[in-house]
Amino acid sequence: MDRNADAPWSKFDPEAYVDVNYRTPLDVDLLILRAMRDHFSRCFGGVVPQSVLGIDVGAGANMYPALAMLPWCEKIVLLEYAQPNVAYLDRQTAEGGLDATWGAFWDVLLEDPAYRDVEPAERIAEIVRVERGNLFDLDAQPRRYDLGTMFFVADSMSECPDEFRRGVRCFMNTLSPGAPFAAAFMKESVGYWVGDQHYPAYRVNEERARESLAEFTGELEIRDLHQVVRKGHEGMLLVLGRRNSTVAVP
Repeated sequence: MDRNADAPWSKFDPEAYVDVNYRTPLDVDLLILRAMRDHFSRCFGGVVPQSVLGIDVGAGANMYPALAMLPWCEKIVLLEYAQPNVAYLDRQTAEGGLDATWGAFWDVLLEDPAYRDVEPAERIAEIVRVERGNLFDLDAQPRRYDLGTMFFVADSMSECPDEFRRGVRCFMNTLSPGAPFAAAFMKESVGYWVGDQHYPAYRVNEERARESLAEFTGELEIRDLHQVVRKGHEGMLLVLGRRNSTVAVP
């Protein structure tokens, strides 16, 4: 059974990943983005709060969760372990570095008025920082973040159920009480290829996702999205919610 430490993260190819998944936006990603946008706007009442710290856990080569958080945050951390992805994120968050690929995703966000006063490339360069780190290290940063996202991470790093549950717990424990969050999982994934490298996955379904999240949430919605974007999975699960006040120990 492949564990997170066994995967070839140093060989991850972010450009190949973007080519397959984001260069031409997939309908399911735009659906997810709209739902996440509306969830954040509803949670904040359409009013930009003060001093909100956001995090995208395991950001990878995906900028749309950070784009969705832009109006609401004073600072955003992109946490990523794979060094090639860290380098990709550093380029995207540099002044003038945001790739035109992400323009189509921003257009979807602009359907909500809260996003219309934001210039995404400038705002990203101003408030977003990239940190290299392991998801599991978040246990040392409890209750720190007021808004959080985790897209295709806890389920896409290991075949082991204990590592999946630990990954979800680490993400949820780093959120402050009441923090809105969005997470997504590949449903029943048996692993995936990026370029010529294979990466492990845990077979998540709605029941397993709900079981891993229930103790952490005061509000939880799981949407079973049936769009299949590659071989080896049965769709996607989108999770929207808010963190409760429970402290979960390792």
